[in-house]
Amino acid sequence: MSRTLPVVAALSALSATVLGASGAHAISDPQAKRWIETAVLFQLPHAVAVFALLGWRDVRGVRLGAWALLAGSLLFAGSLHALALGLPRGMAALAPVGGVLMMLGWGWIAVVALRGR
Repeated sequence: MSRTLPVVAALSALSATVLGASGAHAISDPQAKRWIETAVLFQLPHAVAVFALLGWRDVRGVRLGAWALLAGSLLFAGSLHALALGLPRGMAALAPVGGVLMMLGWGWIAVVALRGR
């Protein structure tokens, strides 16, 4: 098994935890806090899901779905974190792309589970 997927998932969970804590303690703007809360709400469980999926079945199809989940959650959450940190509002355009990738990833995992491979 390649170490890249679990390393990126662990770093995603780490960044969600750091940014979530920062949002709770260092951010005063209410909108920025909501963006961070929403980002963490999606990012952290998807990082953990990658480890659960690899533990369930470490095969190419599952890894592909896990990559879609991880990339999607990073794009979605990353765009919200960027907004909260004051980066240009154009970053928000990445959120729907990330959301679609997460949906595709979960759909792909369902297909893999149904096929039993």
